[in-house]
Amino acid sequence: MLESFGVLNLWTYLAGVIFIIILPGPNTLYVLKTGVSRGVRAGYTAALGVFIGDAILIFCAYIGVASLIRTTPFLFTLVRFLGAIYLLFLGAKILYATFIQKNAAQQQQVEGGHSILRKSLTLSLTNPKAILFYVSFFVQFIDFNYAHTGLSFTILAVILESVSFIYMTTLIFSGAMLAHFFNHKKGLAKLGNGLIGLLFLGFATRLATLSS
Repeated sequence: MLESFGVLNLWTYLAGVIFIIILPGPNTLYVLKTGVSRGVRAGYTAALGVFIGDAILIFCAYIGVASLIRTTPFLFTLVRFLGAIYLLFLGAKILYATFIQKNAAQQQQVEGGHSILRKSLTLSLTNPKAILFYVSFFVQFIDFNYAHTGLSFTILAVILESVSFIYMTTLIFSGAMLAHFFNHKKGLAKLGNGLIGLLFLGFATRLATLSS
């Protein structure tokens, strides 16, 4: 159907995109946490950071920057450790705000949309998993004999962002519903935040030990 636009094996690509997007990761976890703790609007702000990050990485794959990072051990290691450090920072911050900091709820209200957007965008751009995805998976569905591969990348990007938007919307509204439940279960809310903080620390450890 889209072969004339340089897109190969569309349905295989769609199935792969769905599978990869629904796999738990720092981006989706952050969007879910924001939806739970801050509501629908803030959840979409977090999701916007993910969408922008994906678009930037797709463009980098198109111009060859993603391949350069993947094939240059120093650059790949640098991105990997930056991502691990940032995940460690977020995880520690969540645990501190949950179990140590007083008036954590007031501090949460101070955090604005720009801060949420910056955090989700940073998570996206320092995620080697995404770089590997765009280099080793994404490009398999591009016909490089096609004269306008930029259009092919754009089509695949729109499909990816559309699937991501549907999934993120599900997470955001699920988080909003969970928020109503946790409002009456303060102990469970603290336990849930603590678990999320530990998961971020786990992501940081896994990322730091990831082989290039």
